[in-house]
Amino acid sequence: MKLTVLVDNNTYIDEYYQGEPGFSCYLEEGNIKLLFDTGYSDLFMKNAEKMGINVMESNHIVLSHGHNDHTQGLKYMMEKGSVYDKALIAHPECFSERFMDGEPIGCPIPIEQIACNVSFIPCFRPFMISPSLIFLGEIPRTNDFENLSPVGVQRKNNRMLPDYVLDDSALVHVGEDGLFIITGCAHSGICNIMEYVKQIFPDAPITGILGGFHLMENDAQLEKTIDYLASCNIKTIYPCHCVSLEAKAKMMEKLNVAEVGVGLTLEIESVRD
Repeated sequence: MKLTVLVDNNTYIDEYYQGEPGFSCYLEEGNIKLLFDTGYSDLFMKNAEKMGINVMESNHIVLSHGHNDHTQGLKYMMEKGSVYDKALIAHPECFSERFMDGEPIGCPIPIEQIACNVSFIPCFRPFMISPSLIFLGEIPRTNDFENLSPVGVQRKNNRMLPDYVLDDSALVHVGEDGLFIITGCAHSGICNIMEYVKQIFPDAPITGILGGFHLMENDAQLEKTIDYLASCNIKTIYPCHCVSLEAKAKMMEKLNVAEVGVGLTLEIESVRD
């Protein structure tokens, strides 16, 4: 499988793409062309074009959760052309209204418009996109140190309630050597995500993780997360987007951490026929 980062907060030296505070990547394997998150603007399309990728040729769109720095780009994609031929896979609550300090932070496209313009597949439980790509659905929150604070509020049944981002999910690639996890922000907790993956695939090692882990502070959560990740013997970890420089530096003390930026391309081992 080929993975290409289209949008991230970070860019590389001598790689002339643009970054923004958001995330998007493109996956290609066999006849699968999958867009994972769409960033905050149309930048994912502009960067993709420079890379020789036409995102309008994707046949699947997966949204990790409903925050606008991962979903707002979908609006620009819909303005550019029809997306009705694409399967859009996300948690059922992905398109809920969300606010932070009174400002909207959710996807700007209402669910009614989504249903009219794309083939929406709401997934509460794990969903097999292909034999090697699985969307996890809702992540069980099982530990006592992740996802303890809400991220703004969410409108539910005409009430504004604390938003614990229950729609936050991730994608798993099943390869010859093990599992590779792709996250958006991991609001559900990167350790919770990994524990759920272990439940689904109890005999397969996790060889890599790429994405946002929502780790900003050098605190007890970061220490516990690093200890957990170290215990899993993961070959390479690719933290990006919502992981601070300080958090990355702490992770590098115990983990094999690789730099991520717009234009990163990974070839991930697929299952051999």
